[in-house]
Amino acid sequence: MTREEILLLDAPELRAAVEANIDRDPTAVALDKRLPHAALVATQVKYLQRARRKLPSYFAARAIIPSLAFEQSSSEEAAACKEWTGRRCIDLTCGLGVDAFALSQRFAEVITVERDEAVAEAARINFARLGVTNITVVNDTAEAFLQRFAEAGGTADLIYADPDRRSETGRKLVLLEECRPDIRALLPLLRRLTPRIAVKLSPLFDVAEAFRIFGSRSRVRAISQHGECKELLAETGDAIDAPAVGATVLGRGEVWFSADETPAAPPIPFAPPYGYLLMPDVALRVTRTTVRYAAACLPDAFSAPDGGYLFLNRLPDRPPLGRLFAIVSCERFDPARLKRSLRERGIRSAEIYLHRFPQGSTALARRLGIREGGETRLAFTGIGESLWVIELKEITL
Repeated sequence: MTREEILLLDAPELRAAVEANIDRDPTAVALDKRLPHAALVATQVKYLQRARRKLPSYFAARAIIPSLAFEQSSSEEAAACKEWTGRRCIDLTCGLGVDAFALSQRFAEVITVERDEAVAEAARINFARLGVTNITVVNDTAEAFLQRFAEAGGTADLIYADPDRRSETGRKLVLLEECRPDIRALLPLLRRLTPRIAVKLSPLFDVAEAFRIFGSRSRVRAISQHGECKELLAETGDAIDAPAVGATVLGRGEVWFSADETPAAPPIPFAPPYGYLLMPDVALRVTRTTVRYAAACLPDAFSAPDGGYLFLNRLPDRPPLGRLFAIVSCERFDPARLKRSLRERGIRSAEIYLHRFPQGSTALARRLGIREGGETRLAFTGIGESLWVIELKEITL
């Protein structure tokens, strides 16, 4: 999207057109010959409809939403987890501005940097529509801005960055030095300008590598929503006494552990039958804290050393960080017997879950003579030297 298109969308005629068509099918809007700039209006209708849940404030304000900026933006709920406070914050990677918007409610002043001219213009317009007056948008590269800021003797209470993790060809990037801006190269300068640095990493980034990059005065947290890791945040600064790792499940809760702590082997042997199975949330898996979570919050549970499924004999006292199931049956995996049992029960399809199992779900379904999907739920896992199949029924606390 160009700056000219952004300005067109800010004009009264197209603002009215977007508003009048906000609930229509975007394809129908694009084909409506009565509308001026129908394709442009349709694009905005499409992304505003998608923003209704992810970015409710942006939807309510009828923000201008460039497509790529929307795909790469935080949700408002995830952005609200950034609870730092202070006088001045610098956001080096504005994009759609969702993080800057959240930070503006906790800092007296926010300076946000965006290298794309059109996206920067959209951010300025959107902040005005959102009624925010303490955010300054700078259209420049992070490197050039920081150099000028340092030469002017500037300081900040927090410098935050969500580097662009897409290559010019659209390939997803994980390594921090491949992303833009290159935070690893900028670290010495950033440490001179602020006592606190926060960086959003790829959800695939290795947590141990984050501590090697940022040092012992750091903490790393995974934030998940609806079973998907939305953000992996690394924070470093003098205020952090010891390395820590955390998992936040939006709407459920969070846990923190010392990053120096080494999980011990589970003291409880695997001894079915069990009443319940918990599939740990992705935030626990990304941070490799499932075993520590079980020891701290589910002391009677069996937890495999690799952080797989958790087996319980009683319901937890609070909503757990993961999907909870009642166990209908739990037995050693015998494919011939299981196939015969499913056929006799008239079960032709099942939702299949796998952990540490030698076959993929498609091959396993074919072997059992069933289709994937349906109301029956089967979990397959390896524990020790044995393979197990567990029939489940999902429950909610």
